[in-house]
Amino acid sequence: MRREELIRRSPLRILDRSIHGGVGTGNIGVIVARHGLGKTAFLIDIAMDKLLRDQRVLHVSLGHTVGKLVSYYDEIFADLAHDADLANVWAVRQRMEANRRIRSYADGHLDADRLRGALSFQKSYTDFEANAVVIDHFDFRSARPDDLRSLRGVAKEYEVEIWMSATTHRKDKIDDNGFPEPVAHVGEAVAVMLHMGHDGERVHISLLKDHDNPDVSDLKLALDPTTLLVVEE
Repeated sequence: MRREELIRRSPLRILDRSIHGGVGTGNIGVIVARHGLGKTAFLIDIAMDKLLRDQRVLHVSLGHTVGKLVSYYDEIFADLAHDADLANVWAVRQRMEANRRIRSYADGHLDADRLRGALSFQKSYTDFEANAVVIDHFDFRSARPDDLRSLRGVAKEYEVEIWMSATTHRKDKIDDNGFPEPVAHVGEAVAVMLHMGHDGERVHISLLKDHDNPDVSDLKLALDPTTLLVVEE
């Protein structure tokens, strides 16, 4: 399988069509799921899709060390390359790594100023201008709507798209819009919201929010649990 085929089978191709062009520059997309279902892997899959298309990604981790996150990327890419029988594996891997930067904050805290500083540092000192930012383990439960609006402001300032993950619990309430806590109270600051589930065989992705579109697509994607590529029936 060639790089182009991996790009075609990424769930983001269908998501881009379903949510009218994707999350978009200056906006925030969030994947919500219970603990242990693979949110970090999904974020890495999003990052890899962008890297395969020669976009630049800054991954900000609030729950893993840089070394641990690099290992996750290596493991997921190895599984993907093996299962897809990817051609020119090392060339593709080197190309992706050149377009990726990882920052880890041991205190688990991220606000607009810290994100702005990370993007500014990469741009000023390493000549690296990100197209997308991936943030894992963000604390949505203690976040305020203004916190998300400020992050979105940084996304607009640096012309990046932001993807984040949020952990739900069995007893979490769901608001009138169908948004579960811990993201319901900041839902208006999020452009796109996805829900991840698992039926024991496949990972399923559904769409909860599509920008300000009141008619949200009844999207339900079935993904291979190993590669997170779309399962083609």
